[in-house]
Amino acid sequence: MRLVIRIGGSVIASPVNVELIKKYVHMLEQLKIQGHEVVAVIGGGKTARKFIEIANKLGLGEKDQDEVAISISRLFAQLFIKKLEKISCGKVPTSLAEVTRYLDEGKLVVMGGLKPGITTDTVAAMVAEKIDADLIVKATDQEGIYDKDPRKHKDAVKLDRVSIENLTQIFERDKHEAGIHQILDPEAVKIIQRARLKVVVVNGFNPENVLLAVKGKKGIGTLIE
Repeated sequence: MRLVIRIGGSVIASPVNVELIKKYVHMLEQLKIQGHEVVAVIGGGKTARKFIEIANKLGLGEKDQDEVAISISRLFAQLFIKKLEKISCGKVPTSLAEVTRYLDEGKLVVMGGLKPGITTDTVAAMVAEKIDADLIVKATDQEGIYDKDPRKHKDAVKLDRVSIENLTQIFERDKHEAGIHQILDPEAVKIIQRARLKVVVVNGFNPENVLLAVKGKKGIGTLIE
């Protein structure tokens, strides 16, 4: 299978969790051993948002704030690449063309952000569309997608399945903002709907959930299709 694994900064970088990063490296190695073609997209989490805040206080515009956040996500991607050693792409891709080239070379690709105005969610969706991925798995800080924000509503209910058509009805924000934090950002949702991408959203604090989602196990997180 061609897989895009979206590893949330909310999981590994809020705060930085070295042991969890090690587990994710091992999980990616397992996917590669199993014969999957893998692109991992790493977020910057609170670390990136902290730098966005600093950039904002310095009077920098939203484009510059985004560029700072992208740099942080790429730093985390670089850590993964170094730890994965020879099976990895060797350097952080900065374009979709680089992603496809590394995949064609049989490498496990790890990347962060691409350009201002889009989050790593959107990057993951763009990559999935470009490489015709069979599945996106998003590892996040929640159990899946809820009918409303569980951090604000105690009666929020986790959804086992969401149709692609209904995605826009669930999420609150409908445009990108620097540092936006919701399960899937608005631009990613548009690409998922346009390309009819299959997505599973799982609790990322246990990397085993990603492996189970890839295997098609029912009841893990939320399936979008």
